[in-house]
Amino acid sequence: MIVRKLRLQRGWSQDQLSQLSGLSVRTIQRIERGQKPGLESLKSLAAVFEIDVNDLQMEPEMNNKKVQVTDEEKMALEQVKDIKSFYSNLMTYVVVIAMLFVINYLTDPSYIWAWWPTLGWGIGVISHGLSAFEVVNLFGPEWEKKQVEKRLGRKL
Repeated sequence: MIVRKLRLQRGWSQDQLSQLSGLSVRTIQRIERGQKPGLESLKSLAAVFEIDVNDLQMEPEMNNKKVQVTDEEKMALEQVKDIKSFYSNLMTYVVVIAMLFVINYLTDPSYIWAWWPTLGWGIGVISHGLSAFEVVNLFGPEWEKKQVEKRLGRKL
């Protein structure tokens, strides 16, 4: 996560960072996804970013003065994860529903039963999309805050 943030702060692509550091693009992708890098990789990245190797090993939330993740960035990262999850759900939906229609057609084309799972799962996908893109946010941060305060016995 620190590597991604430092790379983005400088406006570099993964390919550019790969060329500057001498690491493969695949290695940089793995590190940005959270895989622990080797010491040589850390040294290469630290040299490129002109920071200490120890700063790359620290988590951003652990009072690292050089690299801090703001609340706004955390929220943006969380929203991107939600959108990614939605697209993954949507792709699975399309593939599975297509297969169900093929199975339905091959087994009994006189009754199209595949509409039922299409409708049921489709409602869930639409709900997921509305939530991910924050069109309808019934259980968003405000709701969470109210629930926490309620359980702690505090008044808002």
